[in-house]
Amino acid sequence: MSYGLGAYKKTSVETASKEQILLMLYQAAIKNCKKAMEAIDQKNLAKKGEYIGKMQDIVVELSNSLDFEVGGEVAKELASLYDYILYSSTQANIKIEKTHLEGCLKVLNTLYEGWAEAIKNLKTQTSTNKSA
Repeated sequence: MSYGLGAYKKTSVETASKEQILLMLYQAAIKNCKKAMEAIDQKNLAKKGEYIGKMQDIVVELSNSLDFEVGGEVAKELASLYDYILYSSTQANIKIEKTHLEGCLKVLNTLYEGWAEAIKNLKTQTSTNKSA
């Protein structure tokens, strides 16, 4: 990675809101999941393991950030989905089967879309409340 791109990425993360960081994490997990699927198609086992590992690191971070006191049932449901992703991606890594990652990708995309919509609605509500 060139220095300029690295510096840009570092700055964009450091200046991002919590909501933006959450979406960035989902985007990175989705990207690594897709790359792992491509690596399986290309029979590149080293890259498959690398991309699955990166995706799992992100999912573990998302899971560790859950607050069960504040989040209640939603946090429990998210924890279950993250566990599913970790289990399925491990199976994909062991069995070298893309179908396990397809399930992970569906869950990650659904969560990303849900969070993106929730954040958009929250911003709309906040700006409406400020102008009222």
